[in-house]
This record gives sequence, C-alpha cells and structure tokens, in this order.
Amino acid sequence: MRLSGENITIGHRYRGPEGSANGGYTAGLLASRLEGPVEVTLRLPPPLERPLVVEARGDGVVLLDGDALVAEARPAEFELDVPPAISWDDAVEASGHYHAFEADSFHGCFSCGQLRAEGDGLRILPGRTAPTDPVAAPWIAREVSVPVVWAAIDCSGAYALSAQGRGETLLGRMAVRIERLPEDGERCVVGGWPLGADGRKLYAGTALWSDAGELLARARQTWIQPRTG
Repeated sequence: MRLSGENITIGHRYRGPEGSANGGYTAGLLASRLEGPVEVTLRLPPPLERPLVVEARGDGVVLLDGDALVAEARPAEFELDVPPAISWDDAVEASGHYHAFEADSFHGCFSCGQLRAEGDGLRILPGRTAPTDPVAAPWIAREVSVPVVWAAIDCSGAYALSAQGRGETLLGRMAVRIERLPEDGERCVVGGWPLGADGRKLYAGTALWSDAGELLARARQTWIQPRTG
C-alpha cells in the first residue's frame, strides 16, 4: 500500500456526469494504492479540481473531501462469470448501434462521452446487436494505467442496464480484478451485461478483452437509480 495522507486533485478532463469525476476513474485511483482485486464504494460525487486526501483506514484506503467521505476501497475477492470473449469486429458492429444519451450531463464523460475528442476521452461507445446480447465497444488502449482501465470498464455496465442509451443511473460500487494491463496502442474490447436488480440498486458485470480474446479485467458493479416523484 502506498503512503497515506497524500493530496490528489482530479482534473476536469476526468469528469463523468457534469460537475463531478468519472466514478470508475476515481475508484481506480484508490484501487491503484492496493494490491490484488479491490472493491470501491462511492459515497459522494467525487469533486473536480480541488485537493482531496487519500488516507489509510483499516486494510484499505479512503478518499476525503475535508471531513466528508467521498469513497472507500478495500481488498476484495469476488465471483463473476464472464461471457465468451467478444471479437473486435463484433464490438465494432455493436458500437454502431450505440444510442445517444438520455442524460445530457454525460455528454462529456471521460469514459463514454461521445463529444470527447480522440485522445482526450476514451470514447467507449457501447451498443448491442440484439436485445439479449451484452453491450460491447472497441477500445484502443491509450495512457494505460489502473485508473484508466477502471474507467474503461465503468460505463458499459450502465449501458447494459438500459434499453435505450446510458440512462440516469450512477455508479455506487465497483469490484475489479485486473489480470493484465493492456499495452499502449493495443486493440481491446469492452463488454457489459446485466446481473439483476434489488429496488433502486441495479447490478452489472463488465469485462475487458484483448483483440485475441484474452480476459484482461472484469468488474462487478452496483448502480443506483435516481429517486422518482
């Protein structure tokens, strides 16, 4: 584990919904300070462009905005059955069925923002070729790091849970096992599929494969639907 008490600032480039950081990227920043599979729970929308404190707590680490708990990470083993690898060509075809956002606040998302320029955001645009298929998208890995890989396998879970576009759900929890970081410039495929629901909590799995079908990373996610009425 890295030393705690350090300050980090999440730049506007890494935003998710307008006004806050991408959940996967933020979670990955904490996960990079621990060994092995990690589970991160987001307690508050992660702030942008101001110093936050990473602090050791028990066997994990927390992210603090003053006295407010933004996120907490801990080592975690988890089970997740992953569907067969999706080919690059199938991912390209699926991404061609990508639906525009229902939620305007996600247009600039670092992970799935359609309006982000190449080389700025990841531009992972998931779609599906049939109603029961996983969502999938191609991704050429750039600026590879643990936080970037967490961001890459973040938003596809939300798309997998929505019949039309991304929807308004927010990431609440994400557990990730990384088998191997992709090489810079490597062709990869991102996939996502639903895992059920419990009230306002929706569950999804996501995965990252190499072009050759090697499983690089997997994630189990909890998404929170907004309250209605």
